[in-house]
Amino acid sequence: MRIRRLAAEERLTTSFPLQAYAFEASPMAASRIEEFREYLPYNAGNRTLVVEEGGTTTATASAIPMRQNLRGAVLPMAGVAGVATHPLARRRGHVRNLLHQLLDEMREDGHALTALYPFRASFYERFGYVGLPRRRTAAFSPADLAPLLRAELPGEVVWERVGVGYDTWRGYIERCLHERHGFALFPDFRAIGQRDRDDRWLLTAVRDGETVGAVTYRIDDHGGELIADDLLVSDPYARASLLQFFARHVDQVDRISVRLPADELPELWLTDLAVHVEARVSRPGSPAPMARLLSLDSLAGLPAGAGRVRVELVGDRWLAGSHLLDGATGKLELLPGDSAAAGSVPTATLTAAGLSALAYGVLDPAEVAVRGFGEVPADAVAELRQIFPRELPYLFADF
Repeated sequence: MRIRRLAAEERLTTSFPLQAYAFEASPMAASRIEEFREYLPYNAGNRTLVVEEGGTTTATASAIPMRQNLRGAVLPMAGVAGVATHPLARRRGHVRNLLHQLLDEMREDGHALTALYPFRASFYERFGYVGLPRRRTAAFSPADLAPLLRAELPGEVVWERVGVGYDTWRGYIERCLHERHGFALFPDFRAIGQRDRDDRWLLTAVRDGETVGAVTYRIDDHGGELIADDLLVSDPYARASLLQFFARHVDQVDRISVRLPADELPELWLTDLAVHVEARVSRPGSPAPMARLLSLDSLAGLPAGAGRVRVELVGDRWLAGSHLLDGATGKLELLPGDSAAAGSVPTATLTAAGLSALAYGVLDPAEVAVRGFGEVPADAVAELRQIFPRELPYLFADF
């Protein structure tokens, strides 16, 4: 057995067929090979590793060089995707070995964070990943948006094909990356696939010459559904402007669905809005995302409350040792755990999943202990709550 990195063209006959077997209808049509060729440019900068045994590819995993916002800091993030194993080679440790090498290499290249959509969350939890909120889908009738048709709203909306408006779209989601905790973006070589497919409408809310909201969507049929992707807005006026446009489809579609971050409350948008909100998580078809820290450098300088705590990191390949976390200045400082500044501060023992859960804001320190991600005494709970207040991340990107 050996692990090696693929060159671009090799993906056509190695990693792509394995991924197709794992994630698509099977057997694969012969025509898919040509479709794979068209897809190659959007994988140009990915790092793809394979396991080979006797000249046969038996497992594969890729990392997409992305960026993610962690509590206001935009950091390099490795988006792990396309993890697949030949059906005759499963449960032999291939994925474990691939992930170790893939994340080793991405960490060496400066990627401080990593995220993925798991085939089984408990498997990736052993690699230090912790769950993030899944986006919600809100579905409602366009008729219930009728009150918005009477609203006088500032600015205007612009309607165009996404292929035409791609630069506007990309510029706005770049802004969201810098403003929204947890938000992640594909690199340009992958993102332009949306422009090239040109299979969505793009609706933007513009005020004083600035884009303040955007959503891409498609309509499946007359009398059918208007299917919107993520509704991205900077303020309630922008959201109302986009929904007002959707209200004009009352005689065209029966239903509207739109994807939303976990902290959005569509039941409060309008009086008498009958809305179904769902976040469906299932295995293997509809997982919630997971993420973890790959480097402690990702924490340095983050906004933090005035807590001080020593953390002992255990059981991980990439995060280890004793460290003092100090938020006294409002920016998180990392010092050696045995430094004089540590004094008699409270101490918590954390796994990588535990520290990642706190950094991403998805678990309270007490929940970290309950989940088995460490030992957190009551005095350390209080300090960690100050340093890492709860904050819901919004991953945005699918990969």
